[in-house]
Formats: sequence, structure tokens, C-alpha cells
Amino acid sequence: MKTRIFLFFLACVATSGVGLAAPRTVTLDVKNMTCAVCPLTVKKALERVAGVQQVSVSYADKTATVQFDDAATSAGQLTEATKNAGYPSSIQAAPK
Repeated sequence: MKTRIFLFFLACVATSGVGLAAPRTVTLDVKNMTCAVCPLTVKKALERVAGVQQVSVSYADKTATVQFDDAATSAGQLTEATKNAGYPSSIQAAPK
């Protein structure tokens, strides 16, 4: 019986890290978007990144807003994905 309780406790501790991942949202300033098709290419490139949950691209503002799981990817990987698609980007500064 003690063994079962110990194994249950161990399983709970091992899986508790899953709850620590938090969704995160960043806005990227995207360069080289010069036509109406460009946002589609940027969106597809970002959606291919593991952990990305939602992408919204604005041609007018030249931005991409990305919601992602910060345990699965990083903002750096997002900017790398847009760069590899031909659209270099940077993380938009937080408003003051």
C-alpha cells in the first residue's frame, strides 16, 4: 500500500510541471510585406512553429500577433520562422 501511495505521489510530482507552461502573446514588427499575399505567407510560416496556438497578421500595420505556448517555443523561434520565409521580424516594444 505504501508503494502505491509513493508511486501516486511521484506521478503527481512528475506531471505537475505541465501546468507551469503559460500561453504567451507577442507582437512582431514584420518587414518586407509589400503585397496582399505576404500576410498569408507570414501566417503559414508562424503556424508551422510547434507550440503556436493562434496567429493574426496585419498587412496595414506590418505586424503579426502570435499566441504560443512558452514551454514549446520562444519568441526567438518565431522571428526565425518569419526570417526564413523572407520576412525578417522583431519583437515589438511594449507600450510605456
